[in-house]
Amino acid sequence: MLKTIRHKFSLLGAAAALSATLATPSTVIAGVEATGKEGKDLVEEVKKSCITGDLGVTFVSQYVSRGVVLENQSVIAQPYADLYFKLYEGDGFVSKVSLILGIWASINEDKTDAGAVTGAGFSSTDAWYEFDYTPGVAVSFAKYFTLTSSFFQFLSPNDGFQTFSGINFRLDIDDSSLLGAFALKPHFTYLREIENKAGTGSDEGNYYEVGINPSLPACGPVTVSLPVTAGFGSDDFYGELNDDGTISDEWFGYVSAGVNVACALKFIPECYGTWTATAGTTYYYLGPGTSDFNTRSRGGNVRDFKTSEWVFSGGLGVAF
Repeated sequence: MLKTIRHKFSLLGAAAALSATLATPSTVIAGVEATGKEGKDLVEEVKKSCITGDLGVTFVSQYVSRGVVLENQSVIAQPYADLYFKLYEGDGFVSKVSLILGIWASINEDKTDAGAVTGAGFSSTDAWYEFDYTPGVAVSFAKYFTLTSSFFQFLSPNDGFQTFSGINFRLDIDDSSLLGAFALKPHFTYLREIENKAGTGSDEGNYYEVGINPSLPACGPVTVSLPVTAGFGSDDFYGELNDDGTISDEWFGYVSAGVNVACALKFIPECYGTWTATAGTTYYYLGPGTSDFNTRSRGGNVRDFKTSEWVFSGGLGVAF
């Protein structure tokens, strides 16, 4: 009997010793080093990726670029994709530097200007009117400012226009910390045409843009923004047709104002990215440099002469 009791106490002692060993703070688990209190507060840190991006598609009722109406018939789909590479982030005067690689396209069911450059009147990719790639560098500085410098190249897979090249600079000002809900989020853009045209004039020129993009307070997953933009030109960026058939330099391009609604699709798991559905409408008032473009008087067949245009849009995108 005494032997049995001693045997039981021996087993209890061994168990107690094993428990004490496992409970010791300096316990090392495979793959994890922990000592003292740190072992109790271990939190797995997930490193933030230095590469982010977005992609999606927008459908528009008219393709309008810088006030220039390029197409207004049938289905117009405009897919896009962007990659952002964070090169630097800090707390100094320059707070962030990113490399941006972007592509964009316009697929027009009406086969806009297919074969116009070659004179063939058709193309093997009739509906693929435009393909753009826009590499650039964005620098955030002085807390409120971001300057994005980009190289623009616009190609036409259906030979609707000659390849365009340009240098674009855009300054965005984030005034949300100053004005809160009344932030205007202004931006200023300068585009220099290097080869061929993005405007309506007779020679390579300069484009200037100023705009604001205030928004209403978010209502659940829905946000509403109210962009207002104006575009101007110099050195024949915009041109007006004269009675004698010549094209004269015109400084005023357009003014636009719109309403854009974005709805976050919260039912899609975050592991698939942040999905957003968008819808909007934009009103354009066209100046002398854009109101007659693509009309019969200037050799076009897209539209009749008028100074007002409405564009409706809807799309789906994901950011990751």
